[in-house]
Amino acid sequence: MKNLLSLACALFPARFSALVPALLFGGACTGAHAQTPANNPMPDGSRDLYLGLGLVSQNAYQGGAERRLRALPLVQLEWSNGVFIAGMSAGMHLSQRPGLEYGPLLALQVKRSGDGNGASLGDVSSASASEQALPGVLRRQGSGANALLGMDKIKARVQAGVFANYYLTPTLRLTNNVLYGAGNQRDGLLWNVALQHTAPDLTAHHRITYSAGVTLVNRRHNASFFGVTDSEALASGHGAYAPRGGVQDVNLGARWNWAISPDWIVTSGARVTRLQGDARHSPLVQRPTSFSMSSGLAYRF
Repeated sequence: MKNLLSLACALFPARFSALVPALLFGGACTGAHAQTPANNPMPDGSRDLYLGLGLVSQNAYQGGAERRLRALPLVQLEWSNGVFIAGMSAGMHLSQRPGLEYGPLLALQVKRSGDGNGASLGDVSSASASEQALPGVLRRQGSGANALLGMDKIKARVQAGVFANYYLTPTLRLTNNVLYGAGNQRDGLLWNVALQHTAPDLTAHHRITYSAGVTLVNRRHNASFFGVTDSEALASGHGAYAPRGGVQDVNLGARWNWAISPDWIVTSGARVTRLQGDARHSPLVQRPTSFSMSSGLAYRF
């Protein structure tokens, strides 16, 4: 078998190698889904750092009708030993086998209050960066009552898990992230799987990636974000609702990275997510289909 990872690195210029999206559709508006940049071989003792700022337009929470436009800080840092920080996630590449990436993963599940999702960060590698709720509300779009009013606040939680990505071809990658620890009881389990395809080069400075994915969760995860307890039913006016686990959503998206110089990159993305199963039928869901867009400028240090 050919060395797929070496081929992939040869196909992508060095300034893009850290920017190949690793997980384009694994997420929802909660910002719970970690991003795992592609393994980026570099000299021992070196590191790669991107910092930037952009804008994201998205739903206030997954299933909500209200839309928001917010500032988007971008953070991505990788070390030669395989450790990375990408937005609200951190992990380590352990595999030495070409075409296979795996390792431990930590991710922050942002809080959710009656006003929607809390603060988060974005990264330059993920087409789903636009899914995350971020600080600095500039304006709100749409109208209608907020279905979260009267619901208990969901606290921010650190989730732990693993990622495993496999290159089917140099431009087609199957990605998997498994995370545990979401929700107030820290017992939510989420499995994110996606296919990611990087299109042939438009020019040496442009990279477009498409993805399709599905999110599966356990019963406790669905109950945390889409369920309504008896006490919440009294406070919110919703009927009590106890969803089961299963497929939570399916999603499609695209990301365009444009290296305007060796140090500056413009990263833009769009993503459509459709809730499924018991999550879709939750009384908290006003719109089962959500659409998000983001664009930002990052500098490579």
